[in-house]
Amino acid sequence: MDFQLTDDQRELKETARKFARSELTELARDMEVKDYPVPHDMLKTYGEMGFLGVNLPTEYGGLGLGHLEALLVLEEFAQVSNAVAFPVFEALTGPVRTIDRFGSPEMKARVLPEVIKGEKIVAVSMSEPDAGTALTDLTTKAEPDGNGFVVNGYKRWTSGGGHSDYYVTYARFSDDPGAKGIGAILLERDMEGMQFGKREELMGFRGIPTADFAIDNVKVPGENVIIGAGGFGKLMSAFGLERCGNATQSLGVAAGALEQALEYTQERKAFGKPIVDFQAVQLKLADMAMKVDAARLLIHRAAINASAQEDGLPTVYESSLAKCFANEIVRDVAALGMQVMGGYGYHTEYGMEQRLRDAYAWGIAGGAIDVQKTNIASAMIGRRFNQRAS
Repeated sequence: MDFQLTDDQRELKETARKFARSELTELARDMEVKDYPVPHDMLKTYGEMGFLGVNLPTEYGGLGLGHLEALLVLEEFAQVSNAVAFPVFEALTGPVRTIDRFGSPEMKARVLPEVIKGEKIVAVSMSEPDAGTALTDLTTKAEPDGNGFVVNGYKRWTSGGGHSDYYVTYARFSDDPGAKGIGAILLERDMEGMQFGKREELMGFRGIPTADFAIDNVKVPGENVIIGAGGFGKLMSAFGLERCGNATQSLGVAAGALEQALEYTQERKAFGKPIVDFQAVQLKLADMAMKVDAARLLIHRAAINASAQEDGLPTVYESSLAKCFANEIVRDVAALGMQVMGGYGYHTEYGMEQRLRDAYAWGIAGGAIDVQKTNIASAMIGRRFNQRAS
């Protein structure tokens, strides 16, 4: 068991760190203040640097590296802000991976190079007004129409809604009950009948556009089907990597908070000495460090052990454990960071209050904290729990 990164991994991590710190810090601040997503020019720079294809196949322009390498890059971006990291998250651990895993060769050849180059963005659309955690209650339908489908429905909480070019959309392909009729189809922003709602105003996640959208008789070619009826279980099995990406976004916020708190407490003086000399501050910093390191170890374990799995993906148990823990500790770590910085931590100019606001999102997105705990218990016991049973 080796806890050290290889030379190549360290070099990749350092490259991502230098780029994020030198090129994205001021941009991240402006995105937070003005609430706009990563500009297209910068997205293309991401692509040129290889950051959008770390663990995607070389045949489409990716680097063909492993999941751990992808998460190392993602953490460095997330330490600057979740907003500048979001395109990396979607490409390396999110909906783009769904296309890579289940899309047809033609779909992959069309979409993946565009994403890897930073030319196009892919979002995932799962939730509906009456289908969030209970996702199998979704009602969006994809009905056969000649060689294609006509899709109707309404999607909520789509990160990238109205901004992204493609939408991996969960829909019902048959009248079979529950999960049996569900699959996924790729919708495109400019298709006739795609109707996007207003930008949601959230507590955090500024710079990550979120919007509802209505799907009104949208005609979709058959080649846009990612996986048809009965594919819900396969789609969920691939969600382990997304959980690790979600956890890494949390980790980045927490690690960034720890770094900022360490710097501040060594510079700030009270009673004639740096406040880090006070034991109360030392205890808080140690608590922050323990939680950050533990979260990182759980995430990296899930990523590394994925290579031993038949599908090459993190297990439900290890990815849910990593996500749940990281989602919980990031709130604690950011709050402690705010506390040791005092009024400066609470001030919008210094960024710690932004970390605290963003920290709460990840324990809601991608499966709430309590959902992860039921996943963990289910994996330990060896069976799924029927939440609908009385």
